[in-house]
Amino acid sequence: MNWLIENVAYFDGIHNTCMERGYVLVRDGKIEALGAGEAPLCDASYERIDGKDRLLLPGFINTHGHAAMSLLRGYADDLPLHTWLKDLIWPAEAVLSPDDIELGTELAMLEMLETGTTTFTDMYADMDRVANATIRAGMRAVLGRGLIGFDDVNLEKLAESESFVRMYEGAGEGLIHTTFAPHAPYTCPPDYLKHVITRSQQLAVPLQIHIAETAKEVADSYSEYGKSPVELLYETGLFECQIIGAHCVHLTDRDIELMAEHHVHVAHNPGSNLKLGSGIAPLRKLLEQNIVVGLGTDGAASNNKLDLYEELRLVALLHKGVEQDATAIDAFSALRLVTNEGAKTLFLDPMLGTLQPGAPADFQFIDISGPRYYPRHNLLSHIVYSSHGGDVTDVFVAGKPLFRKREHLTLDKEKVFYNVKRVVQKFPLSQRVNV
Repeated sequence: MNWLIENVAYFDGIHNTCMERGYVLVRDGKIEALGAGEAPLCDASYERIDGKDRLLLPGFINTHGHAAMSLLRGYADDLPLHTWLKDLIWPAEAVLSPDDIELGTELAMLEMLETGTTTFTDMYADMDRVANATIRAGMRAVLGRGLIGFDDVNLEKLAESESFVRMYEGAGEGLIHTTFAPHAPYTCPPDYLKHVITRSQQLAVPLQIHIAETAKEVADSYSEYGKSPVELLYETGLFECQIIGAHCVHLTDRDIELMAEHHVHVAHNPGSNLKLGSGIAPLRKLLEQNIVVGLGTDGAASNNKLDLYEELRLVALLHKGVEQDATAIDAFSALRLVTNEGAKTLFLDPMLGTLQPGAPADFQFIDISGPRYYPRHNLLSHIVYSSHGGDVTDVFVAGKPLFRKREHLTLDKEKVFYNVKRVVQKFPLSQRVNV
């Protein structure tokens, strides 16, 4: 369907300002034209949308997550990462069936669409079920079968991952892209990672991996290998692939140099890192070295929200405080992290996350009629510092409406909620930690 969006304010993802009144034309899933003032005359193939009291901006891009972990939201809170992961999360995940994982993905997509996300990244099991759910929902995604590499069984999982890449790369009319997804250097030793590297290079798809998320991980790496996780991955040959490094919290200057030299991209997850007490990634240093960085939520089990509006505001405020410099991350730079820089982080179409002629028509509308958007000194600043996910009214992907007038068009919200209530009975209350 073609669309004429008129009488609308918009942020194009490129310029450091918002157009306060203009139009956007969408044709065959792409942005055809946009500009200030009155919309041009269009034929009857264009459906009109009145953008009064709305601000149009690119859909948000979530560069790191585990969608099905939405089923574990609130299950194990207020714990450090390694205790949280090994003692509670991994045992709980062991009882999840492929049906459950598909359901958890649907629950995550409901939340992401309601808060303006059009593209997400996933690292989990039963990725074929995740992919099929994503295709039905109409979202754009970068998916990788999570890998842990301690035994021969996991070479079978690597073969499963390879089959997934071959089958689903470019699926869903090009909305689905794939990666290999080894969990972390502490769960995937060098000998195993070499197998993953070979597959990634053979199939020419990126590789996503958690890197240097906690101080314990780094200390353990020095104890076992005599080098940092980044140095270990570099020496193993991982950086010869296209890499999306999640977290990257505890980095030395040498680590950052290696990452910059080898064009490692970073998925920054400030909310999850804070909640797990893992630390704060050196974002300013990464950006100063021209490392490509995008924003991620991580899974709902560690963040509790998949709302990138919260991450957007947090990333701008957090690094001002850490650096004691109000100019450290300005509103425009923060917003780019969750739009076009997010697309670059995931090695996607470099026009994704923008509104410009030829760009994929992935966008969202937010309601700017409320008091938090007045006075309108700077709408771009209002997006970062004043808005929240509940302001989203409509979401389109590739020109197709998925969330319209705050109603889901491709997911059955009530059915998902009903089934979630049934599935969570698998997790006994006795396993939960009370603090």
